[in-house]
Amino acid sequence: MQPSPTPSTAGARRARRSRHRGWSIVFLAALLLPLLAGCLRVQVSMGVSSNDRVSGRIVAAAVPVNDKDKGPVLKAPETLASKVRVEPYSQDGYVGSQVYFDDLTFGEVQQLSGLSDQTQGMFNLQFVRTGDRVTLTGRVDLKTLPPQGSDVQFTVAFPSRVATTNGNREGDSIVSWKLPPGDVSTVRAEVSYADPNTRSFAGWAGIVGGITLAVAALVAVLAYMNRNPAPPWMRENA
Repeated sequence: MQPSPTPSTAGARRARRSRHRGWSIVFLAALLLPLLAGCLRVQVSMGVSSNDRVSGRIVAAAVPVNDKDKGPVLKAPETLASKVRVEPYSQDGYVGSQVYFDDLTFGEVQQLSGLSDQTQGMFNLQFVRTGDRVTLTGRVDLKTLPPQGSDVQFTVAFPSRVATTNGNREGDSIVSWKLPPGDVSTVRAEVSYADPNTRSFAGWAGIVGGITLAVAALVAVLAYMNRNPAPPWMRENA
C-alpha cells in the first residue's frame, strides 16, 4: 500500500499537470496561429488563348509556425501530370507551393481542384463554350478561412474584350477578383471570339473552295478555247 501523498507532493503534481496543460495549450495555439491570424496567401492567375487552351500559375502559401513548417503542400493530379508542375514557394515570409500549368483544355481546368485533398469542394471553376461565346463561372468557398488577414486573388486574361463580368476590369481583356475569406464568392465573365474548331473548318473550306475555283477557271478557259475551233483554211495555213 502506497503512502498517501503529502500536501506538498500533491501540490507539486498539480503544478506539473497544470504546466503540462499549459504547454499543450501553447502548442495548439502555435499550430492554429496561421489560421487564426489569417496569414494565408492564395493567388491564381490564368491566361486563355484563342484556341481554347488555359495556362497559368497558382500560389498557396502561409506564414510558417516553425522552421519545419512547409506551408500548404499541393500535388499535381495524376491525370494532369504531363501538364502541371509543382514547386516549393518561399517569398515575403510565406512558404508553400506554386503550381504551373500549361495548355489545359476547358475540361481539364476543373481538375485543378484536385491539387489538395483539403481543398476539395472549395474551388470550382468552369469554362463553357456556346458557339462563339465563352463563359467563365466559378464558386469559391472560403468559409473556413478567418475573415481578416487572408489574401485571396484570382485573375484571368482572355483573348478578346470581356463583355460582362462581376469582377474588376484591369483592361479590356483582363478581369480580377479579390475574394473575401469567411464567405462564399462567385466569379463570372463572358467573352466572344471565334470557335477554333470553326476556324479550322473555315480554313479548310477556303482551301477546298480555292482549288475548286481554280479547277473551274481552268475548265472554263479550255472550254472557251475549244468552243469555236479554227476553220480548215486557218489550220492549213498554220
